[in-house]
Amino acid sequence: MAQFQGRSSKLVRRKKTKQELGSDPVKTKVSEIEERKNIPVRGGGEKTIATKVSYVNVSDAGKTKKVKIVAVEDNPANKDFKRESVLSMGGVVETELGKTKITSRPSQDGVVNGVLVK
Repeated sequence: MAQFQGRSSKLVRRKKTKQELGSDPVKTKVSEIEERKNIPVRGGGEKTIATKVSYVNVSDAGKTKKVKIVAVEDNPANKDFKRESVLSMGGVVETELGKTKITSRPSQDGVVNGVLVK
């Protein structure tokens, strides 16, 4: 089902147009199999979204490494995201290097970036 992105119906008395419809939110999950999708955006471009990921790009002291995600530790966006293994910005994941805080938006950027939490 499409999400309405327009103004309140009390202010505007007309039908919803195609440009006011958004898409359902994407819940990027931790999985062994990586999956990304290209979706069309307004203006003729494309956006890559990540639906399933298994690695995170961890930055520490100016160096970046691609590290495997072990588990989702915490997610302040929603308490159920930890149980469902959903990744979002601000979430903390356990990696092979230690705990990492996610700094990117996987459902918008198509990549998972993070920094080590000390």
